[in-house]
Parts: sequence; C-alpha cells; structure tokens
Amino acid sequence: MSATNCKVRVLAQDTVAPDIRRLTVAWGEQRPEFAPHAGQFFMLRAWGAAETPVLSRPISIHEVRGPEGALVFLYQVKGEGTQKLAALRPGDILSLTGPCGNGFDAAAAAAKGRVAVVGGGIGVAPLLQLCKELAAAGRKPELYVGFRDEPYALEAFLPYCAAISVATDSGAAGYHGLVTGILHPEEFDLVLTCGPNVMMQGVYKLCAEKGVPCLASLERKMACGLGACLGCTCHTKVGPKTVCQDGPVFPAEEVFDLG
Repeated sequence: MSATNCKVRVLAQDTVAPDIRRLTVAWGEQRPEFAPHAGQFFMLRAWGAAETPVLSRPISIHEVRGPEGALVFLYQVKGEGTQKLAALRPGDILSLTGPCGNGFDAAAAAAKGRVAVVGGGIGVAPLLQLCKELAAAGRKPELYVGFRDEPYALEAFLPYCAAISVATDSGAAGYHGLVTGILHPEEFDLVLTCGPNVMMQGVYKLCAEKGVPCLASLERKMACGLGACLGCTCHTKVGPKTVCQDGPVFPAEEVFDLG
C-alpha cells in the first residue's frame, strides 16, 4: 500500500472520556493515491527524533471527515507517547506516516449481505470509518460494542448503522456482560471485529460454530509500520505475517484458535 510522510496541522483535540481523546488533523492537501480507508492506521509523532519515546505511535483511522478530508483519531492515553499526543492543541504540528496496512474492504463486505460490526473498548476506534464505508456501499451494518463501564463515542455511529447494541461489564448501560452475550452470528452473512484479543477470539468462536465468516483487526506494538523491521510479526495458520503490512485485518480463522 502507498504511504507518505508529512507534517499536518492539528484542527481539534477533544476529551471523549477520562482517558480517551479525539484528535482531528488537516489532511485535504494530500494526494488521492494516499486516500485512507477503514482499518488502516498512521504512525503519529509529536516529538523530535532525539526525544523519547523512540518510536512513533500507531493509531487507527477513526474517521475521514468532510470535504476538507480531515483525519480523526480516537485513542487511549496510557503511556508517554499518547500523553504527548494528548498535549497537542489546535495549530500545533505533528508528523504522520501512512496510511499503513491493509484495512477492511467495505465494498466486498457489503456485497456479502447482512453485516455485523463488533467492537470492544478502544477497539471501536476504527469502526466508525468502517460503518461509514459500509453505509456508502449500500449496506448499513448492525453495531455491537462492549465497554467496561460507561460507553463513549457512539453518537457519531448513529447515521451509519441499522442498529446499535451495547454491553458493559459493570452494567452501566445496555446488556450486563460481555458483548458476545448479545451477538447472534447466525443472523448475519459476515462479522467484522476489532478489540481485545480475548473478545475477538470469543467472537470468532461464535462465528465458527455457526459457519459465518469473520474478519478481525489485530493490534500489535509496532516500530516502523511499513513491514521493514518485522517487529510486529504474528504467527498465523498460513505462516508468519506482519500485522502492519499484511494486516491489521485478517481472516479470523488464520489468527485465532477454537480452543
């Protein structure tokens, strides 16, 4: 996939939840061959080459917004790199490398029939753009999302989803329990998922039991984001693959077991 290195201007930084931020940057000046799509990510850096952390931070595309082509990133603040991203303010400049990886093929997914999109926690981040692209392809998906406590960032999904179902570990909203407790894969022709590995494994197991295909978007620590360093290599049933270049989206049966 084509990727570019560039400097972009921050348009907005919003607090969505206590440790969740939504960063919007200008992107409209970039060339069409670098148009990002759902499931891809960018390597973000808001600090100098001699500063820590050493590595840029891989952040998935939350949304490509408006005629100006602004890029939106939804991310969790949990370490030095994301703390520096969270300190950015409108007008600040940061470095982007991307779009990286192979994302979801929304047109092909929409052609399959009825689609369920399943997310957990910050794994909902790439799913907004996915739902937008599915809706644009003529297939509004049904969204299933799980959170530990209070849900966040779901209002933006409303125009693009046929239905939204919520599960919370605490019982703060929706179904009290795991998101897999409200998912019925047999009602769908395809399931697309992103979230913690244990959640996605559970989603895959349900899908496999019902004979429903499932695609999963993995998360790994990354150094280059372009497949050169092999630092994010994962073992699949068809051999080793890099999450940053071969993925992050894989057929679930390649990366998860039924055990």
